[in-house]
Amino acid sequence: MAGRGRLIALEGVDGCGKTTQARLLADTLPALYTSEPGATALGSRLRRLLLDPDLPTVSARAEALLMAADRAEHVDEVIVPALDAGRWVVTDRFSGSTLAYQGHGRGLDLGALRALVTWAAGGLVPDLVVLVDVPVEVARRRLGASRPDRFEGLDAGFHARVRDGFLALAAEDAERWVVVDGTGDAAAVAAAVCSVVGRLGAPPTGARP
Repeated sequence: MAGRGRLIALEGVDGCGKTTQARLLADTLPALYTSEPGATALGSRLRRLLLDPDLPTVSARAEALLMAADRAEHVDEVIVPALDAGRWVVTDRFSGSTLAYQGHGRGLDLGALRALVTWAAGGLVPDLVVLVDVPVEVARRRLGASRPDRFEGLDAGFHARVRDGFLALAAEDAERWVVVDGTGDAAAVAAAVCSVVGRLGAPPTGARP
């Protein structure tokens, strides 16, 4: 029987390049690539409610609860079955994003949010969290002129609070979190991410991505 797989989460502000890095890492390991919000049928509907700027806005607490609902379904439907099958999983965002965006960014109580994200994830925590860090001005420049989603369209002050929140989370849990400089080109950042992930060893030979 295969041993339990490993869960690696990539975190960072919008525009930091973590989605590119998560996909590259999943291909390299190999591992199952997944993302939040929206990796399940329920999640895809929640994603539209959360991100579509054409829909009515929701309150900060309702936003946190929708994120928690997406994560609960994501964990139960996608992540845990893969881990139980011995597969490694790379997720683009996990619980750290709720604490950074809804906690540090929106100003919701961090203690209450920690309890919520723990419950939503069924107590599951990543084996490793890689924070792809770039200055806010770099992230916003990378987003370019494309039509922003609801979070991308928020002001620089919000994104600065989110970035500070991520860095604070990394400092609080230095054994699980690693900060990688995301300002280089994609190949250089990918090499740094792979070096960090190497501390976990390698997926079992023949493991399915």
